[in-house]
Amino acid sequence: MAVHSDRSSVPTNNCKQQQPRSAYVHVPFCSRRCGYCNFSLVANRDDLIDHYLQAIEIELTGLGYPREVDTLFFGGGTPTHLSANAMQQLFEIVLRWFPLATDSEFSVEANPTNLSEDYTPLLAAAGVTRVSIGAQSFDPQKLKILERDHTARDIIEAAECVRRSNMDLSIDLIFGVPGEQINTWDHDLTSALALEPNHVSIYGLTFEKGTTFYSRQLRGELPPVTEDQELEMYISAIETLTGFLYEHYEVSNFAHKGHRCRHNERYWTHKNYYAVGPGASRFVDGVRETNHRSTTTYIKRILNGNSPVASREQLSPAASAREQIVFGLRRLEGIPLKAFHSKTGFEIPELLGAALWKHLDANLLSMDGGQLRLTSKGLLVSDCIWPDFLTE
Repeated sequence: MAVHSDRSSVPTNNCKQQQPRSAYVHVPFCSRRCGYCNFSLVANRDDLIDHYLQAIEIELTGLGYPREVDTLFFGGGTPTHLSANAMQQLFEIVLRWFPLATDSEFSVEANPTNLSEDYTPLLAAAGVTRVSIGAQSFDPQKLKILERDHTARDIIEAAECVRRSNMDLSIDLIFGVPGEQINTWDHDLTSALALEPNHVSIYGLTFEKGTTFYSRQLRGELPPVTEDQELEMYISAIETLTGFLYEHYEVSNFAHKGHRCRHNERYWTHKNYYAVGPGASRFVDGVRETNHRSTTTYIKRILNGNSPVASREQLSPAASAREQIVFGLRRLEGIPLKAFHSKTGFEIPELLGAALWKHLDANLLSMDGGQLRLTSKGLLVSDCIWPDFLTE
């Protein structure tokens, strides 16, 4: 079992949809690359920041005119790796093209070591409403294995800074690290809860091809925990967080009432959205475009007057509908059958056929009250379901 982070969505089959009301900005800079990370980033390349800011401004100019948004998300990489001056420049550039609507949500991902009494007021002054801290763990040995550059004390101090600046606090945690025991994971959960975050995200460690962790696993240096251990940790997280009145609203995500990540819900419900920066994927008018993952290539192409786009696709209506099912089922509310048919033109039972009945019979899915959703059993093994739904 693996619980994954999702930073992109898939298009629907409806062209010329409503203009996007959300935008994602990829900030690729980090002080180091952790061994498990396969995101688009560059480590220890602050010499590229000025050129990156120029490239972002040029890319956004292609919009032609400002587009008001309800949600804005700075992800990475580590957005807060930018100096206060560089971050202020990025805010000015982005907010010129993506002005925030009233009651908007503005999220910024952060590393604990970057947040201070001087830095967090800068975020709040720009209109940031929530900060997502990549804590990953409070345990020294686990942090060492994950190659993180912070301590538990850094997380606590960063969270206090966020709170004092009156922004919502979100905490990210990783479970299933080699050698991890359930008591270590339970301590991570209770340590996070002590900070009283508005939102908690939990992710099972995955060994992605191309990462150093993947190579080390193949060499036997990082033996993964067993599937039973991982399931035990996931179940413990659900019980602990829901016991503290967090709503389990998506496979990996928990929030207090009124504090869901509205931006990510745009992905899971297949709304249009803009995206800029290296490796960023946008979905506008039924078309998905993805920029070059390489930061240097992205910058070079834009500064030379070329398009940063590396791939462009428009899925068939059936393929798009299938992907909407997979993303929609990640939300615990599931998918309203009538609304899905109205939106896509497909009936889910006809579209999925035997694959649907297979997982209904196995009690991994339920289809009652006009909703298709994961059961408690299905929630634990959801990654095993998706391939059947994506294959025609």
